[in-house]
Amino acid sequence: MHIIIVGCGKVGRTLAEQLQEEETDLTLIDMDADVINDLTEDIDAMGIVGNGASINTLMEAGVQTADILIAVTASDELNLLCCLIAQKTGHCQTIARVRNPIYSKEIGFIKERLGLSMIMNPELAAAREISRLLRFPAAIKIDPFSKGRVELLKFKVLPEFGLDGMSVSQITDKYRCDILFAAIESKDTLAIPGGDHLVHNGDFVSIIATPKNTATFFKKIGLKTHQVRNTLIIGGGTISYYLAKTLSDLKINVKIIEKDKERCEELSDMLPEATIICGDGTERSLLMEEGLATVESFVTLTNMDEENIFLSLSAKKLTNAKLVAKVNRLPYKDVIDDLDLGSVIYPKYITSDSILRYVRAMQNTIGSNVETLYHVLDNQAEALEFIIRDNSPVVGIPLAELNLKSNLLVCCLTRKGTVRIPRGQDTLQIGDNVVIVTTNKGLRDIRDILA
Repeated sequence: MHIIIVGCGKVGRTLAEQLQEEETDLTLIDMDADVINDLTEDIDAMGIVGNGASINTLMEAGVQTADILIAVTASDELNLLCCLIAQKTGHCQTIARVRNPIYSKEIGFIKERLGLSMIMNPELAAAREISRLLRFPAAIKIDPFSKGRVELLKFKVLPEFGLDGMSVSQITDKYRCDILFAAIESKDTLAIPGGDHLVHNGDFVSIIATPKNTATFFKKIGLKTHQVRNTLIIGGGTISYYLAKTLSDLKINVKIIEKDKERCEELSDMLPEATIICGDGTERSLLMEEGLATVESFVTLTNMDEENIFLSLSAKKLTNAKLVAKVNRLPYKDVIDDLDLGSVIYPKYITSDSILRYVRAMQNTIGSNVETLYHVLDNQAEALEFIIRDNSPVVGIPLAELNLKSNLLVCCLTRKGTVRIPRGQDTLQIGDNVVIVTTNKGLRDIRDILA
């Protein structure tokens, strides 16, 4: 599969790194020669210095025979123009990054009229992920499947839960909630657990279940499950706008601190239900004055990763609020994870996962589509949702009798709108939505679960 990426900034680089693992033929276009040279030193791809909206540049990149063109420059309008010209010049699928809130209500119209395959809005996607966490603050990360009917939810095991030293089967027997332990991360290991796997304090556990069953389980082990009533957001950028709008619709009180006076005036007009404070969100006195000690959630969304990280670390000592920090750059992810900041949002991962899902669905011609895809467990595993469309070797045979790959778990089935955690005698059927968690990368078809 030949894929052209226009725009090799932070998002473009992340995409190129991810797509390189997908056995694709990559061509990268950027107007900055240094960026292209730097990227092609690390990635097996052809680099072209030029304007992605130029017909000559696209022809040089092979747009006439390309399968997908992905435009992720810093300009929404340039991205849309690149896709439009690519469609007129070749016959490829086109994906554009469109971030400006002005276009948010017109996305359907733009997509239809320009014939785009997908429009990505990383800021809106990040805001939706944060809003899910604030609706269920006990979770560190929440990934939805089957249109929200099922969630993969990650939490940290604390001493007050009384789970230390218990096996997975003992926990499920004791609490009798229809959940499935999909993964357990300890300090040194990552496991897709069996029933005899022991859980210890400090472990990060990922469970999969319906939102209702997850809430029931959390209540039984003593975790708070109600959504936050208020939030304090630092930084008034695009993500903050989308997040505040979403939270206001949920009747969550929103307060935003932004130091740019002109931006504060814009936000006041766009978000009449939110409180906008013009000030420096890094000043502790201002944070305390605006209620940091008593607020139920604290979200750092400035343009500086270091600021977001240090603000969360500082807030951790001053408040019991749910902490969420946005991080753009990924090189120090391991260090950030060790800081135990609460929830950390990486918008670039959200973008790349959306595109990978689309690429794998295009690569598949056998009879099941990758409907949803997330990189989970610090990018060491994947959680995928397949829709089974045709007969295949996995259909109609009890799961216990299938020769499944190691480190792979069939986590959940959705059949005719009903969700169930599968057991050994359950079978997969045509029409099912199936959620898989595995450390085996690159699954494209449901048949790939077989060894």
